[in-house]
Amino acid sequence: MSDETVKRHIAKTITWRVVGTLDTILISWIITGNPLTGLKIGLAEVLSKMVLYFFHERLWFRVRMPESRKRHILKTLSWRAIGTLDTIILSWIISGNPFTGLKIGMVEVISKMLLYYLHERAWYSTNFGLGTRRRKSQTHE
Repeated sequence: MSDETVKRHIAKTITWRVVGTLDTILISWIITGNPLTGLKIGLAEVLSKMVLYFFHERLWFRVRMPESRKRHILKTLSWRAIGTLDTIILSWIISGNPFTGLKIGMVEVISKMLLYYLHERAWYSTNFGLGTRRRKSQTHE
């Protein structure tokens, strides 16, 4: 893989983490009623999620499947499974309550899948970090 694709995956990792962290902070704050707990949970996820997301992105880059909405949906589902488990564990540790972790994780299943899908579609529309881009007519929507 080229250095350009690594740059793309790092940029996608950072942009997704900003969106994801803001979502986690807000959801955690609403569920716990404590803005500081929401902030702690959101910030704890920054490193773990960036590492997990980067490897998820690299793995999906190797998957031989045409660029399409189906691919983006499958990628969304696989990332959400990893991300939700990470959120549940970190929320449980920080809040001290396993049910709080489960509540936050379950709300995020919905919000993050929608946000992730939109993030994937936005990145699909840019050529940043790609030597060449397959033409839209070659995709399978």
